[in-house]
Amino acid sequence: MNQRKVISFENIRVACKSCTLSQLCLPMGLCAEDVERLDSIVKRSRPLHRGDHLFRGGERFRSLYVVKTGSVKTYAPSEEGGEQVLGFHLPGEIIGLDAIDQSCHACSAKVLETSAICEIPFQRFEELAASIPSLQHQMYRLLSKEISQDTDMLLLLGKKNAEERLAAFLVSMSKRLSKRGLSATDFYLSMSRHEIGNYLGLAVETVSRLFTRFQDEGLLKVDRKHVQVRNLTALENMAGTPPSATHQQHSN
Repeated sequence: MNQRKVISFENIRVACKSCTLSQLCLPMGLCAEDVERLDSIVKRSRPLHRGDHLFRGGERFRSLYVVKTGSVKTYAPSEEGGEQVLGFHLPGEIIGLDAIDQSCHACSAKVLETSAICEIPFQRFEELAASIPSLQHQMYRLLSKEISQDTDMLLLLGKKNAEERLAAFLVSMSKRLSKRGLSATDFYLSMSRHEIGNYLGLAVETVSRLFTRFQDEGLLKVDRKHVQVRNLTALENMAGTPPSATHQQHSN
């Protein structure tokens, strides 16, 4: 089950207009000509591998990055000399928005598994957005979403106990993967238990113990990084999040 996907260079040379993620990272209402203009500024490199960096903290901000396949984590140095995980980014999600203000990256972005990344030079994107109102509106929406996610994370760390934090993390992963047309209940976690604990403010031993407990209680089936969610409703209730659309559809 844990076979690594092989991503060929030809498979990732896909124009924005035909990309399966376009509904997630492109604004609705762009005409074909505008999509071609956007596609013309996007840089697509060869697949990156686990441990490769998109950028490092302190580097000059030049581009935004969109995950096409795979996953990326952002992190900053911690006071103890290690790293503080700031987020995990999945296909269709944009990385680097926080660097616009200072024109400098305050954090680093590291690839978690073999990934394809679209790079969008920000200066060219700004010039394009000035002439395409819907693209400019999309930028406002993305910035707002970034602020909302930061607020949600602060609430998660400030108000929830350990089991609620892990449940909220798993529910969030489930919903984000479902948006991408992937299974909401059967997925592979590219990040380690240590990285999950770091992100949630929990000791790695606590994360491992909770995964075991959730499995014993019939909420999950876990095989290393492969997770099968057996009771998503129970996890949502534990996390205090609204029921997923998938469950609402089944219940109607």
